[in-house]
Amino acid sequence: MVTKQIKGRSEEADLRRADSLAREIFSDVADKWAFLIIETLGERTLRFSELRNEIEGISHKMLTQNLRMLERNGLVERSVHPTVPPHVEYTLTEPGQGLRATVDGMCDWTHRYFGHIEAARHRFEA
Repeated sequence: MVTKQIKGRSEEADLRRADSLAREIFSDVADKWAFLIIETLGERTLRFSELRNEIEGISHKMLTQNLRMLERNGLVERSVHPTVPPHVEYTLTEPGQGLRATVDGMCDWTHRYFGHIEAARHRFEA
């Protein structure tokens, strides 16, 4: 894998280094659930239950873990409204919106090459 090394940045920004923060961040966000959460939030603010209803197959535990990770990395903002029960909402931050552009590109790529990939899988399994 070839990665960009940004001049003037510390070793923490080098994806090639196993102990770099950049690799940890990359590992966090290069996850199917993280991608789906980012894509689902898009330009909207959603409650936990709304996110769970829109992302078919995600468990309560996986959604919780991924939202915490995205919040920890500054990609999602969690807002708690003081009501009983608490009203909690999630929205993408500016860096989260920036990552969303990449996620959108991957979604576009998937749609563009879906037929090609499907045919290749069919040939492979034959």
